[in-house]
Amino acid sequence: MKPELTERQKLLLSLIVHEHTRSAQPVGSKTLVEQFTLPISSATIRNEMTVLTELGYLRQPHTSAGRVPTEEGYRFFVSNLTQQTTLPAPMRNTIAHQFYQAQQDLDGWLRLAASVLATQSQAASIVTAPHTEKVAFKHLELISTRAAQVLMVLVLVGGEIRQQILSLTDNTTQEDLSALAARINERCANCSIEQIISMDFILDPPGTQVIEAVRQQMRLSQQLVTGEIYLDGMTNVLAEPEFADTEQARSALSLLEERGKLDDLLSRTILGNEVGGVQVLIGGEGTWQELRQCSVILTRYGIPDQLTGTVGVLGPMRMPYGRTISTVRFVAGLLSDLVAENLIG
Repeated sequence: MKPELTERQKLLLSLIVHEHTRSAQPVGSKTLVEQFTLPISSATIRNEMTVLTELGYLRQPHTSAGRVPTEEGYRFFVSNLTQQTTLPAPMRNTIAHQFYQAQQDLDGWLRLAASVLATQSQAASIVTAPHTEKVAFKHLELISTRAAQVLMVLVLVGGEIRQQILSLTDNTTQEDLSALAARINERCANCSIEQIISMDFILDPPGTQVIEAVRQQMRLSQQLVTGEIYLDGMTNVLAEPEFADTEQARSALSLLEERGKLDDLLSRTILGNEVGGVQVLIGGEGTWQELRQCSVILTRYGIPDQLTGTVGVLGPMRMPYGRTISTVRFVAGLLSDLVAENLIG
C-alpha cells in the first residue's frame, strides 16, 4: 500500500497536471516556481518530484529534469483533486441559452449537445439518443406508398421512432390502412412488447403482417444497447500533439465510430451507473488497448428506468479534467430536463 501524499505533494502533482495540460511539455521545478510563484525552492520541488516519480504518479520521458503525469497520476488527480470543480456561471448560462433557443426537437438537441461538448472540451464528443429501457407501444401510422407497399411508422413510449417498408400480400387502400392503424392503436396503447406478443389479433392477412412487423421492430429496439449516435469534434483529437501518429488516434476513434465496439464500451462502463454519475476511463484501464493514450469521460442522462442516453468526450490523457467533467455533467443535466419536459408522458 502506497503512503498517503502530503498536502505539498498533492499541490505539486495538481500543478504539474495543470501545466502539462496547458503546454503538452514535461514540467520542471524551475517552471513550477516561475509559473506559480511557489514559496519553496527548486531543490525542494525536485526532491518532491523524485518521490512522486518513485510512487508512480510521475514519469521522466527524457533525461531532462521535466516530468509528466502517469496514468496513475491522472487517476489520483481526478479522484482527489477535482471533486469541487464547477462550470463558471457565464458558461452555464451560455450553454443553457443555446439549448433553449434551439429547434424544439430531439435531433436538434442531441446535435447541439455533441457540438457544445466538442467545442468546450476540444475533444471528440459522443451523445447517444435516449433509449427506452422498457419497450412499450405508443402510436402506429400506416402510409400507402405504391401498389401493395406501405410505410409503417412505429412510435414507442419515450419518443423512439422505428420505420419499415412493408410489402403486403394484398393491395390495401389508405382508408383501410388508417382504420387498421386506429384499431391497433386503440388496443396496444402503452402495452409492453411482452403484452403485444401474447395478444391474439383477429385480422385479415395484411393486418397480421403489420402486427408481426410491430412485434419485430419492438424486439429490435429492446435488443439495442443505445439509441442513435451523434459524434462531433473528431478532428480535435487528430490535432493533438500526442497523436502525431494518426493511426493511434484513429484506433481510439474507432471505438466511437463502430457500433459494436461502442456498445461493448458503454455496456461495461457507464450503463450500469446511476443517471448523473460521471465515470472517467484513463489509458483504457488495462482493458481497451485502443485507449492506452486517451481518457474518456462518460455520464448518463434521462429518466431512470424509463428513457436514458449517454454523453461523453474522448481525448488525450492530457485534458483539463475539472472543466471537462463539469461540462459533461452540465450538458447531461440539461438533456435530462429536456427529456423529462418533452418526451416522458
